[in-house]
Amino acid sequence: MPGDEHLPMANLSGQPVDFARDLNPEQLEAVETLDGPVLVIAGAGSGKTRTLVYRVAMLIHKGVDPGQILLLTFTRKAAATMLERASRLVGEKCQEVQGGTFHAFCNHMLRRYAPRIGYPNNFTIMDRGDVQDLLRLLARQLGLAGSSRTFPKKGALATIFSKAANSHMDLVSILENHYPHLLEYAAALERLSNVYNQYKKSHALMDYDDLLINWRDILLECEDVRRWIGKRIRYIMVDEYQDTNKLQAEIVKLMAFGHNNVMVVGDDSQSIYSFRGAHFKNILDFPRLFQGTKIIKLEKNYRSTQPNLDCTNAIIANARQKFTKRLVACRSGGGLPGLYVARDEMDQARFVRQKVEDLLTQGIEPTEVAVLFRAGFHSYALETELNTAGIPFIKRGGKRLVDAAHIKDMLCILRILINPLDRLSCDRIFLLIEKIGPKTAERIFSNLLSSQDPLDLLAHYPSKAKWAAHIKELGAMLKALAESATGLDHAMKRIESWYTPYLKGLYPDDWPRRQQELTQLRILSSRYPDAVSLLSDLAIDPPERNETYQRDSICLSTMHSAKGLEWKVVFIISLAEGRFPAPASTQQVDAIEEERRLFYVAATRAKDQLFFCYPAFINQSGAGLLPARPCRFLEEIPGNLLKPCKPHETAREGHPAHMPDRYDTRACIPGNTEHNEMPAGSSGFKVGMRVRHPIFGPGRIANIMDAKRIKVMFDVSGEKTLRLDFTELSII
Repeated sequence: MPGDEHLPMANLSGQPVDFARDLNPEQLEAVETLDGPVLVIAGAGSGKTRTLVYRVAMLIHKGVDPGQILLLTFTRKAAATMLERASRLVGEKCQEVQGGTFHAFCNHMLRRYAPRIGYPNNFTIMDRGDVQDLLRLLARQLGLAGSSRTFPKKGALATIFSKAANSHMDLVSILENHYPHLLEYAAALERLSNVYNQYKKSHALMDYDDLLINWRDILLECEDVRRWIGKRIRYIMVDEYQDTNKLQAEIVKLMAFGHNNVMVVGDDSQSIYSFRGAHFKNILDFPRLFQGTKIIKLEKNYRSTQPNLDCTNAIIANARQKFTKRLVACRSGGGLPGLYVARDEMDQARFVRQKVEDLLTQGIEPTEVAVLFRAGFHSYALETELNTAGIPFIKRGGKRLVDAAHIKDMLCILRILINPLDRLSCDRIFLLIEKIGPKTAERIFSNLLSSQDPLDLLAHYPSKAKWAAHIKELGAMLKALAESATGLDHAMKRIESWYTPYLKGLYPDDWPRRQQELTQLRILSSRYPDAVSLLSDLAIDPPERNETYQRDSICLSTMHSAKGLEWKVVFIISLAEGRFPAPASTQQVDAIEEERRLFYVAATRAKDQLFFCYPAFINQSGAGLLPARPCRFLEEIPGNLLKPCKPHETAREGHPAHMPDRYDTRACIPGNTEHNEMPAGSSGFKVGMRVRHPIFGPGRIANIMDAKRIKVMFDVSGEKTLRLDFTELSII
């Protein structure tokens, strides 16, 4: 079968390669069309790598000097692998083909021609770390870095300048489209950019983007160089052309001077990297850029079954701009993709977990199962569910919930609320405050140890230092929460409100994105009856990410990180409006179209079984649980192409009691609560009675001091004295 997974092993027989036998008709046409521009639209799983390998072999077979062939890929490994496979077909001459990344080839050319634009041949290439350090140095020299705590940090500066270079956009446009919260620094950034470019030229430095820019400029300005390249390189091939940026497309056109023998391979339907500078229209515009282009479509799919492909064909059918194609399976059989309408996101997580358990019981290897989602936080509920069930997983793209620094900060504040003498949490939070260093943090904690009421001490901390006001504010907030009748959701909102100024100061470049993740943490916490339960679930230590762990693990992945991969079973979750497409994309047609292509990429990863999941209710920040509808792309799939999935009849034994039953429709109604809470001041409480507090969790009544005060020995938080007129307790 002529898919990428069936590339040939060494040709030990010495017999000539039978191209017609090894390739399907469309692949063969692409391989045999050697002269002139060729655009190969390679659908997902259609054997594009095989096509490139055999075309290199065909060129060598026809007697073309391997030094006149250029194979451009997006990783050095990809080029090396293709040339090694071509060598198995027609011999070691293939290793003389020029193959590699755009940046590597441009660097090779600049070592000869850099003096044409005022650079010496021995210029230095800066890696990203070098770029960041130089930008920080120049920003300080210009008096910019110290002008505000919110001025972009060095990493953000490097990213912003790189986006501008790769997309042919000015800095203001980059800020408007990607960093609107930094628009106030537009003039300062333009000034820094100018100084940065001057510094590089005067010190013989180039960054990665300069390799492309400077080689393009030489080709544009020096006709003799352009002519020489056209004669030196007679055949150009480009892999993953849909991921090229405008600079790379220009370079390809300029280097094809005099012959236009260019074959590019890609799939417009898999163009999903605009945030990296990729220009979707490059592949659409190729026939216009190269007159007389032959377009060849690879539509035979060697990965999936036809029922899966019927869905993916439906997903991409409504794309506004595309090369029309229809993937046809070379494999027989296969069932309809499943559709599970979950009650909410926790029910969705339980469904996936239960299905995974069934699959593993049936003998499916864990590494053949993947769960895909749009954003990293969409898997947080599932991560907790899998951890609780003891199902190992790895995560590609995004971070685990508890790995992000800002999430750790929030959880540490919650831990201090439960246990003010949690030394590690206190140290982390005290050090957030400006002017507090390790010694001061240690002194504050020592004072807490000697206090009968640590939170009260924080709220009235005896110091006139500038930082004392912030410590008092923290203490007052925590003390009020400890004494109030409010639940965990309110506590999380108060903590987030206190933390937000620190978030903006610590992460001036991307605090809006991090704040969205804080909101998701708060939404996740709303599923729990108290802080103790939340922290207990999130405190489960994930296994180390070693090779053994990966072999025994299912894969959780963002859709972007799943590109180029495949699994036997794929779940795509959180397919509800408000979750997917990304909310930030809904105001721009081009952005929405890229989200459609992202969905297509995700769905085409499945070899055997494909499941779509969406929650009927989702938690919206500040609005609670609200009805949701399936995402617009899912709605476009005809109903007869999907098979509804039923939930398991019973929840897994031992499932946390606070998780409501999936068939209890009252749990879908915002504001619905249980009715077993005792009114404040009630005489219904008795010593020894088991109760639950919305923050401190479950415990036992130790002493009823009077009509208004009660002592409870909490299972985790220890003994607390509570005022009944301010406290909300429920009897367990």
